[in-house]
Amino acid sequence: MTCSHLDEIRYVEPSTTAGCEDCLRIGGTWVHLRLCRSCGHVGCCDNSPNRHATRHFESSHHPIIRSFQPDETWSWCYVDEIGWEPDEEEELRAERFAFIRRARRTSRWRRQWRPPARDA
Repeated sequence: MTCSHLDEIRYVEPSTTAGCEDCLRIGGTWVHLRLCRSCGHVGCCDNSPNRHATRHFESSHHPIIRSFQPDETWSWCYVDEIGWEPDEEEELRAERFAFIRRARRTSRWRRQWRPPARDA
């Protein structure tokens, strides 16, 4: 399985480094932090009371987050429900590119292909 949303990853600056941006605003607490890879929103994880990272996905439809914990580097796609480490990201991109290239080549081949002439 591959993530079909890798092209939505941006190199973003975190909206804050102090904690969950929404919890800071309402005085809430968080367990772990997640960074939106589309816009830089920093939200709290699903183990936190307010689940702001997931709420951000639900309202913005930005599909990919990454852990914003100092010792974690994984990413997660909410839509495709697949996680990966940074060293796997290029492999996922290559896999997706190969799939698209094969699909294009196959559809072009089908348009150009003619059945062989039959000898009567």
